[in-house]
Amino acid sequence: MSESSQLKHSPLESAHVACGARMVEFGGWFMPVQYTGIMDEHRAVRSSAGMFDISHMGEVTVSGAGALAWLESLLTNRVGKLAISRGQYTLMLDEKGGVIDDLIIYRTGESDYFLVINAACREIDLAWMRSHLPSDGTVILTDLGNDYAAIALQGPDSEKILRGLYPACEVPRRNGIAMIADAGSGVPSLVARTGYTGEDGFELFVPVADGVPLWNALIAAGVKPAGLGARDTLRLEMGYPLNGSDLSRERTPLEAGLGRFVSLDDPEKPDFLGCEALRAQRSAGLPSLLTPIKMTVQGPPLRSHYPVLSEGAVIGETCSGALSPSLGEGIAMAYLHPDFSVLGISLEIEVRGRRYPASVTALPFYKKPTL
Repeated sequence: MSESSQLKHSPLESAHVACGARMVEFGGWFMPVQYTGIMDEHRAVRSSAGMFDISHMGEVTVSGAGALAWLESLLTNRVGKLAISRGQYTLMLDEKGGVIDDLIIYRTGESDYFLVINAACREIDLAWMRSHLPSDGTVILTDLGNDYAAIALQGPDSEKILRGLYPACEVPRRNGIAMIADAGSGVPSLVARTGYTGEDGFELFVPVADGVPLWNALIAAGVKPAGLGARDTLRLEMGYPLNGSDLSRERTPLEAGLGRFVSLDDPEKPDFLGCEALRAQRSAGLPSLLTPIKMTVQGPPLRSHYPVLSEGAVIGETCSGALSPSLGEGIAMAYLHPDFSVLGISLEIEVRGRRYPASVTALPFYKKPTL
């Protein structure tokens, strides 16, 4: 672990300690991995409501007359199709088509945008964006990452809880954003409805001073604190990629199965950084695909960097893995040659020298039961 003096600390850290959290290093931050246990926290989100500290993620605003054109040149999904108060998932690539970051962008005004970027990528993203700013001053980039405390409220009861806390708030619909309170010249409080768990949910962005009171109000409303461990199993059950594990500059979004968020064929989408590399890769044929795999027998929990084999030969390694609390099965993601990404094909995963039968499956791993 890094020296504690080098770690970044969430404005909600005192609340985590008060809740008995087990704290760990994550992406340079000191964050809660669990409170009462991963299984317990995971099931709370699936059945009622849980909350995660996401203050380590970055918040960036982009505005100005040149904002739209500039964002189009950096991001894969067409920004121009966003109506005010709407958001979308998108990616920022390097010249070779490798993923620098995957992020959410919301349009908050005619020429105003709010971006939520990944924790481990905050400084990299900001440096990359600043290095590509136009010199004419038509784009204003503002880093608000240290001004916000952020909490993800997730689960089927989340809307009811949110309405109880903020009865006057206009609750956004899916992939929307709304203002909770206008701070005048300060930092406005915002609520977005996106999520990383497969459940309905919200992301609450409030000034740092309001973070702990909001956390405590959510606890009083019956929301269960959940840590990074449950966040990982929840997102993996849905097949949502994790930057740094499933996404990197060594792979393109096409290989990661995220082509629907890459506007290569949209005639209204201007060229963006990395698009030519993606077109060339698509034309030549993808060298690998991010492939969902599940174990077909009971076995130990899966983790990253476990060898994946076909007929005794290693063909890749897991980049994410876990025991699914909802399914009771081992699940994983791995980059494999397309020949081995065929639904139902038999594979093996090696765990500490022992091989376990597995097979290629479809996403999401977990599907919410229908009533």
